[in-house]
Amino acid sequence: MKQVVQNYKSGELALLDVPAPGCKPGGVLVRSAYSLISTGTELMKVSEAGMSMVGKARSRPDQVAKVVQSVAANGVPATYRKVMGKLDSYTPLGYSLCGVVEQVGAGIDDVKAGDLVACAGNEHALHAELNWVPKNLYAPVPDGLAPRHAAFGTVGSIALQGVRQGESRLGEVALVVGLGLIGQLVVQLLAASGVLVVGADPDPTRCELAERLGAAACGDPGSAAVEGAVAELTGGHGVDQVYLAAGGGSNQPVELAARLSRDRGRVVDIGKCRLDLPWNAYYEKELDVRFSRSYGPGRYDPSYELEGRDYPIGYVRWTERRNLACFLDLAARGRVDVEPLISHVADFDDAVETYQRLKDGELKAVAVLFGYPGQPEAAPGTEAPAVTVPAVRRSGGAAPAPARAVKSPVRLAFVGAGNYATSMLLPHLSQREGVELSTVVTTTALSAANAQRKFGFARATTDLDAVLGDESVDAVFVVTRHSSHAELTRKALLAGKTVFVEKPLALDQDELADVLAAVEESGNDRLQVGFNRRFAPLLQEAKKQFGVRTGPASLRYLVNAGRLDHGSWYLRQGTEGSRFAGEGGHFVDTASWLLGADPVSVYAVATPGNEDVQVVLGYPDGSTATISYVTTGASGFPKETLDLVADGKVLRLDDFVRASVHSRKRWVSSRLPKARDKGQSAELAAFVRAVRTGGPMPVPLESLVATTAATLAVQTALAGGAPVTLARSR
Repeated sequence: MKQVVQNYKSGELALLDVPAPGCKPGGVLVRSAYSLISTGTELMKVSEAGMSMVGKARSRPDQVAKVVQSVAANGVPATYRKVMGKLDSYTPLGYSLCGVVEQVGAGIDDVKAGDLVACAGNEHALHAELNWVPKNLYAPVPDGLAPRHAAFGTVGSIALQGVRQGESRLGEVALVVGLGLIGQLVVQLLAASGVLVVGADPDPTRCELAERLGAAACGDPGSAAVEGAVAELTGGHGVDQVYLAAGGGSNQPVELAARLSRDRGRVVDIGKCRLDLPWNAYYEKELDVRFSRSYGPGRYDPSYELEGRDYPIGYVRWTERRNLACFLDLAARGRVDVEPLISHVADFDDAVETYQRLKDGELKAVAVLFGYPGQPEAAPGTEAPAVTVPAVRRSGGAAPAPARAVKSPVRLAFVGAGNYATSMLLPHLSQREGVELSTVVTTTALSAANAQRKFGFARATTDLDAVLGDESVDAVFVVTRHSSHAELTRKALLAGKTVFVEKPLALDQDELADVLAAVEESGNDRLQVGFNRRFAPLLQEAKKQFGVRTGPASLRYLVNAGRLDHGSWYLRQGTEGSRFAGEGGHFVDTASWLLGADPVSVYAVATPGNEDVQVVLGYPDGSTATISYVTTGASGFPKETLDLVADGKVLRLDDFVRASVHSRKRWVSSRLPKARDKGQSAELAAFVRAVRTGGPMPVPLESLVATTAATLAVQTALAGGAPVTLARSR
């Protein structure tokens, strides 16, 4: 299928052939009829992409701050790869469309194939021939509403949410600053509510349009006409609400709002304009400044948008989906008229040319639609127990993967191509001799196409069976979100593939048992979990310099994990597990490798909310390892520091930048200020070698299972408040 994309690094716009998305549970597959170009938001993105790197940095200081933090935590090379990987990728455009349901996923019963729906979301309502849309981001189109008008549903919801934030009442007077697409819709919604509207925009044609659509008066914000109209309509008191629907770097809109608002009026920011509030003016009138967050409650909440969990109507009357349905109803009943806003309808095949004409100013437009071939022109009719570490059993079922001829290439497939895969794994594999990147599978078509373009995969698809059923694929990398690791690993093992799964292997004991059941059923034990730190050259050299240990050891591992950004999928503990369940295996594995044994007991305590976790692991010879996993430390402090003490010796690791061993002879590594090699390259080399030769896997399966069981036992210890014994099953 075709999709409109942009490369943020080069600014290139393209109509790209990408794999069609699959229909997942909890949503519907929609074939686009019309999609709407947001001439404000989307053109801003297009313009930013054409800037120099300095210009991009100036326009997004929030992202610059994240880069600085990443450099401090991961070093310059890793950060550079990550940033360039993101910039030099195709990103999607679009977030408002109308289309026909082509397929219904499990759990959906409010629409059926053939129904017309309006769809929202910058990840799900894209300028593409097909989109998978979760339940709370689509709404059925009412009878009689044309598909081209229903395509305005998302931007209509944005305008509607802004009006709700203003709490307008019958007979009040409002000022709308900025009469672009959103501003024109705000004008109509206010007029439909019985509010007198004054519009302000430097473009006289937009002012004229707003007056035709219900505004009492409009004019240039710098002219006396706007102030005169406000004075006349309000008796000199000022407007009850100001809606800022303008963009750009001028501070004129907020200054105008202060000047023309009444005492204790409301100022609602809907657009993305400069907000340097003149303190005296806002203080003296005690103005109420409010922000309108996109389509309404539910926006940016993964449990609402992706998992389909609605908010009870008694507590949240107007959610994203209810706003979308409300706007469609208003349009169907003629209370809002979007037809006068449509300046141009372009064929989808002409998408790149259309964007270029808009960017160059050749095409003057309030709203532009893409029309897709073969779509309808009118609306259709209408006490802590002991935890048993599962034993690894291998049946006489399917034979393990045979040894390969050394000269033949190892054919690898990737399931998932997110940040970690594209910054930490694929750059090493794509340049490795004797490796062939066969197929990449992702849930979104564009991410698969990006990975194919950047790393040279032979195929890109959204169909997992295309990999599992391909006998030419030797090994499968599972680099998806945590909740899917165990199931995808199980399927790949049963399909006879060698598997590399990024940590964690499992999120609970049942998932771990399912993976081991697949090993027993298939006889395929060719599995590696991405515990890369034991392969780090600096740590390997430090262990060598420390030498053989004769007595019990004490190990302390401080992990300054830091806080996550709001909205990070790592915070979805209900589906993705706790942070320690997802990441803690790294540190358990490193400790066990240094101590040369698997843990036999786990004790854990945590601060309120389980943000900071202290884990004490016990080992057979009396050694202990204390892992302090904290989120409340300073961002400038190193992420990982480790001390190993035994036999009158101390090994010290400072964030994979420097290591030292203190004994009769002191050893200190050279400092690596610009690089942190945490072992990914060496780990991948060992994995590829094992696949090619059929030799032992880099880490024994028993060790992978023991580390996973110990990591999962932390939650049991926290819940029970007592040590957990890790009993080995027989």
